[in-house]
Amino acid sequence: MLRTDAPGTEAAPRTRLRWWTELPLILLVYGAYSAGRLLARGDVTSAVDHGLAILRVEKFFFLNAEHPLNRLFTREPWLGIPADFWYASLHYMVTPAVLIWLFRSRAVRYRAARTWLMTSTFIGLIGFTLLPTCPPRLLSASHGFVDTMAQYSDYGWWGAEASAPRGLGGMTNQYAAMPSLHCGWALWCGVMLWTYGGTRLTKVAGVLYPLITTIVVMGTANHYFLDAVAGFVVMGIGFLLTRPVLRLADTLRARLGIRPFALAARDSTGASHGAGSSIVSAGCQTSPGERIPRQRKVPAVPERVPAVPGAVEPGARARAESRAEPGASPPGAEDGAPAAAR
Repeated sequence: MLRTDAPGTEAAPRTRLRWWTELPLILLVYGAYSAGRLLARGDVTSAVDHGLAILRVEKFFFLNAEHPLNRLFTREPWLGIPADFWYASLHYMVTPAVLIWLFRSRAVRYRAARTWLMTSTFIGLIGFTLLPTCPPRLLSASHGFVDTMAQYSDYGWWGAEASAPRGLGGMTNQYAAMPSLHCGWALWCGVMLWTYGGTRLTKVAGVLYPLITTIVVMGTANHYFLDAVAGFVVMGIGFLLTRPVLRLADTLRARLGIRPFALAARDSTGASHGAGSSIVSAGCQTSPGERIPRQRKVPAVPERVPAVPGAVEPGARARAESRAEPGASPPGAEDGAPAAAR
């Protein structure tokens, strides 16, 4: 087997992320996000004022789709109940599933995608802190909204406090409505599915998932339309900040002396070599993995054998000499006689 390595064919080492380092990082970020939401409760009066202000702006621009959707979900249980399950569960299921899928099958793209999601999440936390907002379902009944999750709570695990399980409503911030990260995370999932899915089904899912999520958050009276728009804007800002955040992370890693795992380099034939390894048997005929000295060289350019009857086969005399005893001369060598044809 002939193995050659052309200059410049080695791949540059890339960072390999490990699940046992990624999982604690994601849990740490999500824990900080959840704790930040609890600390950013704000004043209830100001939250109600912000919610009413958003509702007035939407009515002025005829964007208040929440009322007709909420009436539809309230009147039709076959729509309202699935919508409540969608709101209470998919937000916490689809996003981790897409992250795991990217980690396993799109490892080169995973780090940037994960950084985009986390950066946008922290920007959303800033929004919760600066603008606590009362969702439509918590406004007074005179504004015409019905909390569908409270109406259909017997069908699911949630109570009257949004998507929190019964008895755990005090562990959530019900006034963290602006921006809607339900919609923001759904948009992120949609972009990942559309960009890296590779099939028509995943592209359709990438479009439908954020669209249906936007309808659900309004129909269940958990968010205003402008909350959803703000969630999309937050994801856009996070996308623009992803590259600077990655550069900052790389700079901090270099200063702290943290060395990332390196992927094995691959040559032009697709063979994998360890980082910094050398090919001892370059230019030699050898079996895979053989690294012993005194290996037999193979000719750089193979000789062409003319198809003439009785012609001497090129290399035959050399092979005969190599099989002879050390120091012995081939027959006829003294008088220069040619070797007999074979």
